[in-house]
Amino acid sequence: MTRRNAFSFLPAPQGRSSIFLHREIVRIIALPDVKEKFAAIGFEPIGTTPEEFAARIKVDVPRWAKIIREANIKVD
Repeated sequence: MTRRNAFSFLPAPQGRSSIFLHREIVRIIALPDVKEKFAAIGFEPIGTTPEEFAARIKVDVPRWAKIIREANIKVD
C-alpha cells in the first residue's frame, strides 16, 4: 500500500473564535463516524494545534520547494 501525505487547514483570524473553531474541528474529526468516512476515502484525520501545523509548514515548504526546483516543475 502506498502511503500518501496530504494536509489541509482552515484559516481563521487569531483570537477567541479561532480557539473555539480549532477545538470543534478536532472534536468532530475524532468522532467515530467521521473517522470512518475519512478512512473510506483513504484519509486519516489528525487534529493538530496551530503551532504544530506551523512547524510542519516550516519544514515542508523548503523541502518541497527544493524538489520542485530540482525537477524544474513549472506552472502552466
